[in-house]
Amino acid sequence: MLQYVQKIKMETMSAFEKLDKKIDELLLTILSLKEENETLRQELVNIKAQCEVKTNEIERLQELNAKKEREIEEIVAKIESMIG
Repeated sequence: MLQYVQKIKMETMSAFEKLDKKIDELLLTILSLKEENETLRQELVNIKAQCEVKTNEIERLQELNAKKEREIEEIVAKIESMIG
């Protein structure tokens, strides 16, 4: 009977040790995923900022392009008035 109790106790301890090991592994995985999540969040913030800068630059260049188009149209109109 004593051997049976010791065997059950060892099996229980073994199960608890396995469970403890799995819990430790899960905690390490969670910490790793939290770090990865924070890194990805920072990358996203940086990419959004870069996107905003590029969007502003595109808008500025579109406005400049429209201004140059108007200037070209004015020059063409002057040339046509001189010719015709």
